[in-house]
Amino acid sequence: MIELIRLNGKPFLLNAMLIEQIEAFPDTTITLISGKKIVVRNSMDEIHRIINARFTQIGLIGIYKDTEEF
Repeated sequence: MIELIRLNGKPFLLNAMLIEQIEAFPDTTITLISGKKIVVRNSMDEIHRIINARFTQIGLIGIYKDTEEF
């Protein structure tokens, strides 16, 4: 779950696994896989950072190290 802010200023939690796409119209609009659209105050870049941080935290995005191959 990620925390976002609705246009009315109220925070809410969203299951990031349900996001299909994020667009800026200029308001940031999130389309879920169900087709439901949610408009938020957060920018697309901010949402991208929040999602990547959460997925890294729970292990869905690995942390890669440069390794020397033998």
